Amino acid sequence: MTIKMLVADDHEVVRCGIRSLVAGAGIQVVAETTTGEETIHAALHSDIDLLLLDIRMGGMDGLHILGRLSIEKPNLPTLVFSAHDNPTYVARAYALDAAGYLLKGISGEQLVEAICKAAGGESVWTRDELRRVTGALATPRLNADVEVPLTQRESEVLRQVALGLTNKEIALALHISYETVKEHVQHILRKVGVSDRTQAAVWAVRHGLV
Repeated sequence: MTIKMLVADDHEVVRCGIRSLVAGAGIQVVAETTTGEETIHAALHSDIDLLLLDIRMGGMDGLHILGRLSIEKPNLPTLVFSAHDNPTYVARAYALDAAGYLLKGISGEQLVEAICKAAGGESVWTRDELRRVTGALATPRLNADVEVPLTQRESEVLRQVALGLTNKEIALALHISYETVKEHVQHILRKVGVSDRTQAAVWAVRHGLV
């Protein structure tokens, strides 16, 4: 049976490469999208078996799309396919029930194998990836329904942390100093009760801040 796949990536070269790599492997690219809104519409209204999803796209990043689809179409297997080996992205993708997180440097054979497994309902997470996020996801505070008194600015900073931005990028985005961002991040970690940015990002996802 042919696997019908939606490819969401804003780079034409990547989309063409994917089509070429899966050709003849029992996988058909039935739709392609380049923005977040296009991807959500296609995922909800197309007859597909799997979504191959980039993170950095126009309008809405892939992890926001994954969050929306986990609610609106929870049975659709989604593979995140990214150039960014970012532990925050990996932890968020896992927390949002992605079938796996693939880096764009993998071989065509590995891509086809991952697509076939995910479309069949299998997890594509590797031991190394799970080891990287296990500590973040196992923190008891992350699962506790505890109200945390974050200030408005701390909430803004935490959203940026959850999006995978560095302190310098957050400072530019929020028009505050680098040192101020560092101070906010330390306050956030202490208040939330976690030890690093990845855990804070997972907490933000689970509490609906992103």
